[in-house]
Amino acid sequence: MHSRQTAIAVFDPDATDRPAVARNLDFADYAAEVPAHVHRKGQMILALHGAVTCTADNQLWIVPPNCGIWIPGGTSHSARATPNARLSYLFVEPGAPRLPDYCCALSVTPMIRAMIDRLTLDGDNYPSDGHAARLARVLLDELTEMPRERFNLPVSSHPKIRTIADALATDPSNRSTQAEWAKCLAMSERSLSRLMIRETGLTFGRWRQQLHLVIALRELASGVPVQGVATKLGYESVNAFITMFQNVMGSTPARYFSARRKAQI
Repeated sequence: MHSRQTAIAVFDPDATDRPAVARNLDFADYAAEVPAHVHRKGQMILALHGAVTCTADNQLWIVPPNCGIWIPGGTSHSARATPNARLSYLFVEPGAPRLPDYCCALSVTPMIRAMIDRLTLDGDNYPSDGHAARLARVLLDELTEMPRERFNLPVSSHPKIRTIADALATDPSNRSTQAEWAKCLAMSERSLSRLMIRETGLTFGRWRQQLHLVIALRELASGVPVQGVATKLGYESVNAFITMFQNVMGSTPARYFSARRKAQI
């Protein structure tokens, strides 16, 4: 049985100088893992269904439905999609839009989704003075107006922080305290606390909560029941998990995803 090809093998976005080109990908047809790579063009990763996590600029990003992550050109990044993920890739020529020169998550309106979907029909070398070119300019203008979302987790390249991040990403139910992690890393709890804040801008408790949120959004978007997500994250009860989610996101998981689905209509 042959392994599925990776999404980056589909085409080379840098082979065209058009201001924006788009592709729709169903990850039932591609390997879930997209290895680290770089291209000249900036990239917007938009989740139409399911979810994708992306590592870029020492950050772990989750892209649930109705959102997208912007990755500036020249930034190394990798991704992992849920098995049910359907994604849109929008590649943007450097200097074409007024989009940020840093990675960020964006809310995406139904109009923007529709314009990206329409652009996928025009290929990579549409006429520079035709309808597709005009559509691309309007699309990029609209993207610059979209609000930012907080779907990222700072992970740092520091080996001690990376050790914790890798361990908790593998086993998010691990409830080791900061003191226990400090002992494991052969440092004092105070030193680890200072290192965590310096490298991530968050305390250990807030950082782990954000990690749980990123994982929860990915799992819920892929269809895992709330009970299963709560168990995966090591919560003693479903209510404890729902309370955490509501405190951070402002609504319960059910209401959050219901609102996202309605926003897609």
